[in-house]
Amino acid sequence: MLGLPKGSLEESTKNLFAKAGWKITTSSRSYKPSIDDPELDGRFVRAQEVSRYVEHGFFDCGLTGYDWIQENGSDVVEVCDLIYSRASVQKSRWVLCVPESSPVKKPEDLAGKRVATEMVGTVKRYFAQKNIPVDVEFSWGATEVKVPDLVDAIVDITETGSSLRANKLRIVDTLLTTNTKFIANKASWANPAKRKKIETIAMLLTAALEAGSKVGLKLNLPKSALDSVLNKLPALRNPTVSQLSNPDWIAIETIIDENVVREIIPALKSLGAEGIVEYPLNKVVY
Repeated sequence: MLGLPKGSLEESTKNLFAKAGWKITTSSRSYKPSIDDPELDGRFVRAQEVSRYVEHGFFDCGLTGYDWIQENGSDVVEVCDLIYSRASVQKSRWVLCVPESSPVKKPEDLAGKRVATEMVGTVKRYFAQKNIPVDVEFSWGATEVKVPDLVDAIVDITETGSSLRANKLRIVDTLLTTNTKFIANKASWANPAKRKKIETIAMLLTAALEAGSKVGLKLNLPKSALDSVLNKLPALRNPTVSQLSNPDWIAIETIIDENVVREIIPALKSLGAEGIVEYPLNKVVY
């Protein structure tokens, strides 16, 4: 039984599972998906709740943020990190923010003030550890618009910071860095059959994420140019080299980071490469 995050991560999670080899389909308002694997069943619930249901055994495993594992104090097995979100493939941060015009420069300046957040427990612990008396209230959403009229500061999650800048907010401190984790119930993890399935899912999800930043590259090259190519293009590490029917030519195939392709291909061309083909990847398993 698999716990899947409902809401902002829903579509990106379904896309990730599709690349990993599982098709997850849902109707417009359904929380019970159809998964094309007879060994898997699942439910979509809010990411805030997944770790509790995994800990209590309703789910054998699930995907949720490290932040909600900490907020709920859930005792679960953290199987692997899956760094993805609706907007990027970078970690997110829970940050303490005030309006740009606020006189607050450090957390201590909020003593006796009011702070709104969805992460009430985490924020209370943060200020308690610093011995700063503040009134922390739960926010049901649209937290950015509550300052300065309703509260003095907020603690909210950000990936790129664009929403904070749009709302003219300034970051005072970072409380927590978070990303999606694949977690398991401890009893399920101790069950050999379930653990094998959970580890398979983890491996293929990780492989699908790894493939997202890489591409495959194939090309033909004069054999005499091989050393020059490998010396000048260190990104082409450990390529597969095959002999072509022409004894003076070889074929090279490798995997490289997508962000270096624009420099690699012109350089390869200048060194005599022909028939250069770039292709997308679904999974990269190390």
